[in-house]
Amino acid sequence: MFDELFPILSTPDLARALVFYRDLLGGQVTYQFPAEGEPAYVGVRIGRSHLGIGLQDQPGPLTNDRITLWVYADDCDAALGRLRDGGVQVVQEPVDQPWGERMATVVDPDGNRVIVAGRAPDQA
Repeated sequence: MFDELFPILSTPDLARALVFYRDLLGGQVTYQFPAEGEPAYVGVRIGRSHLGIGLQDQPGPLTNDRITLWVYADDCDAALGRLRDGGVQVVQEPVDQPWGERMATVVDPDGNRVIVAGRAPDQA
């Protein structure tokens, strides 16, 4: 009946969001609308995951404290260094978790929380 669910983020600056999700997280744009010119919506694949990013159609600030995105990295600390070098705000430095993963928290350009995590050694 249902076979896929993916989040769609809204942003007032699609180019800025793409720097984060495409360039810094290594995503690949798999869909763009319209196909030519400046997009109003893009689909981005990051590993086996899919994220939609749409241009906000009303001016004003976006505030979102009800969603957190989680992205796994091969090396949490190295990934956090890449994001920090890209100007991303780090709100929690990497910490080993009781369940074996290592995680840090950053915010994307629109203030959405993004957890950057390394899998536990037995899950890697």
